[in-house]
Amino acid sequence: MKKIGFIDYYLSEWHADNYPKWIDNYAKETGLDYKVTHAYGEIEVSPVDGLTTDEWCEKLQIKRANSIKELVDSVDYVVLLAPTNPETHLALCAETFKYLNGKSIYVDKTFAPDYKTALEIFKVAKEYNVKFFSTSALRYSPILVDAMKEKNVITYMGGSNIDEYIIHQVESIVKFYGVGATKVKAEQDGDVVKFEVAYENGKIAYMNYSRAFGYDAEIEKLDGTKEKVDLSAGCFQGLINNIVDFFETGKVDFDNAEILEVMKIRDASLIAKDNLGQWIEVQKN
Repeated sequence: MKKIGFIDYYLSEWHADNYPKWIDNYAKETGLDYKVTHAYGEIEVSPVDGLTTDEWCEKLQIKRANSIKELVDSVDYVVLLAPTNPETHLALCAETFKYLNGKSIYVDKTFAPDYKTALEIFKVAKEYNVKFFSTSALRYSPILVDAMKEKNVITYMGGSNIDEYIIHQVESIVKFYGVGATKVKAEQDGDVVKFEVAYENGKIAYMNYSRAFGYDAEIEKLDGTKEKVDLSAGCFQGLINNIVDFFETGKVDFDNAEILEVMKIRDASLIAKDNLGQWIEVQKN
């Protein structure tokens, strides 16, 4: 059995609760022998529901590790979570990377709190020769994958706060348009924040945020027709499948430059929503 270890800021949270069963599902479907066996939480008590590390581990029948080194030494692969606390990722990555010794790691969304910190994580990864990737699950929406051959995608997504949840929209447009964004502008229309992302090739991507939205998109097809779709269905299982495939093969199905592109667009978007009507330049390097 190939063992996967979780590292989290606190363990009782939605991603840590659900990823193990989805990994089990994919292992059963493919005949691959992967299982989450160990977990480490930096803080002892989850602010989500008050569950302690020991209580969470008992609930999911996963062994507790008392340090990052112990966790890494006990498993074959690592998933670093803390999806709501990307400000912890640099420190957690720096501590984890030095013990990996060739083991692969997936870093959950949002990769970093900002582009500058993302560069620091890449620097540490290079220092320790670490294989990793990071993405929002929306990259692996089956509908978005199918839409790649079409003309345009306009996203309409929500979440409890724009700072955390805009990552899903940015990830979606980077999957569709790739790298090369130059500037971002935001406008307010009632409770909807509308973003335009301009590209060096002249294309414009559109993102729309409201807490009332789900995870939808409008697909503009090559024949001129448009279709409103729900991007959320199947996206997390798609993500899990690709994490396991990465552990199995060492290969990622997109260039890591897109991780940094996502961070640059996210930075510019968050500045733009506080400076409505102004074009905000996307960091060039």
